Amino acid sequence: MPVIDVDGPGPVVLISDVRVTAIPVAECGEPLRDVREVLRVDRRLADPDGAFAHLREGLLERLGEADRRLPSGVHLVVVEGYRPPVLQTRYFEEYKDELRGLFPEMSAQQLHTAASRYVSPIEVAPHTAGAAVDLTLCDDDGVELDMGTAVNATPEQSDGACYTASPLIGAEARRNRETMRAALEPAGLVNYPTEWWHWSYGDRYWAMTTGADAAIYGPVTL
Repeated sequence: MPVIDVDGPGPVVLISDVRVTAIPVAECGEPLRDVREVLRVDRRLADPDGAFAHLREGLLERLGEADRRLPSGVHLVVVEGYRPPVLQTRYFEEYKDELRGLFPEMSAQQLHTAASRYVSPIEVAPHTAGAAVDLTLCDDDGVELDMGTAVNATPEQSDGACYTASPLIGAEARRNRETMRAALEPAGLVNYPTEWWHWSYGDRYWAMTTGADAAIYGPVTL
């Protein structure tokens, strides 16, 4: 089975873990808002309806706060926010099929767990709640900074360098990841440790990480 640990004191808690999936949702009813009103947005994953550029209002407010906290000349770039359930399911199943081809000896449960390093299962997916955002950084001219890997690089493609704490990236990329963390964590967001670009607020993974009794955002329709 592929390694699902990062260098550090212990294994990553994956989003498919029962410690995450068992957390209840106390939906607060906040609306989705268009992030293009507040932040820079990259269109590499744009959809015709603009779903990718929407997030829950509370998360967007915190991202605006984080963006203002960044050093002069550095900006957040939103790559993908809200993701319709049908797209989330497709991403998960496609990645699971990819892993099945690479690791034919893995059981169905092992494939499910391994796939959750990179794509959330639909039953717990924070993107479908408008609670997660994939981010990178850019300069004043819109040129993306070195973050060590491309956004959405898989563990297999990057040899694990997509893990936030990976020791396999250069000093500049490590500084840039730390710059992002230093802006986002004080604003209340949490990172999914297998994806340096994935940050969330109000979802089950956020609740598990922060010790909240419940998530405040559940699946929502744009």
